[in-house]
Amino acid sequence: MQKHRASIPVRSWDSNFNGIAVVRIASEIPGSKEFNHAHRHDYHLFVLQESGISYTEIDFKKYLIDKPTILYQSPNQVHRALKVENISGFILTISNENLNADYLKLLQRNTPIEPLSLCSRTDLAIIQACFLLCRNLYDRKEDKLYHLQLKDSCNTLVALFMSQFLKQSKPAEKLSRFEIIQKAFSELLEQNFVHMKRPADYAAALNISVAYLNECVKNVTGFSVSHHIQQRIILEAKRLLYHSDKSVKEVAAELGYDDYPYFSRLFVKVAGITALTFRSKNHD
Repeated sequence: MQKHRASIPVRSWDSNFNGIAVVRIASEIPGSKEFNHAHRHDYHLFVLQESGISYTEIDFKKYLIDKPTILYQSPNQVHRALKVENISGFILTISNENLNADYLKLLQRNTPIEPLSLCSRTDLAIIQACFLLCRNLYDRKEDKLYHLQLKDSCNTLVALFMSQFLKQSKPAEKLSRFEIIQKAFSELLEQNFVHMKRPADYAAALNISVAYLNECVKNVTGFSVSHHIQQRIILEAKRLLYHSDKSVKEVAAELGYDDYPYFSRLFVKVAGITALTFRSKNHD
């Protein structure tokens, strides 16, 4: 049985962490026993798994990775390692302050990002080479421009990751009007779901009618605006219920619901079970 906490645990580096760390993985992830327990980070995490097998859970979705793969986890995502076998690769952790502002915006717009297998040997080789450079620079702490050269090289690595992820998505200039609206709605939802719960709130922010917003979102995703709002709220509720000892009433209040019975009914509608039943199904 999991030992519940007052809030979702957040993993931080030690006090010497200067906002960037580059780690080589060999057989076992450093501190991997801690990673078996669900947690968030207070930094961005970029992983290259070169070989081996890992089984990871991110926001209640499980991913089996058994080939060269890149993986990104944002500070908001709750995750844990379920299984790690003979793994090799690299990990970059980097704070908001050290990320290029344009790359940070891209990450925020595209999160969550699914793990991506690297089918091209050329793509794998250049990311490996960049990771190796970053790892070597990370050790050169006596260099006069240590932090600047490390920061610049790691942002190049982030750009390589984003380039791979963006290959899988449609270029902005090829997006339809419906897709542009849906993407803008998704960005607003991620930033405001606690305070904005009505489709009308999002339509007003985008300067369009509720009917047109619904038409755009449903055309692209197959689901209504209300569906997406409710799904995002209940995802956050699941995170809090699963990884903290807050009561259902406290979770409801944290997510902006003063009407506790209404929140309880909403949870059942979206999750298919009561909030207490969900909590009792402990995976740890």
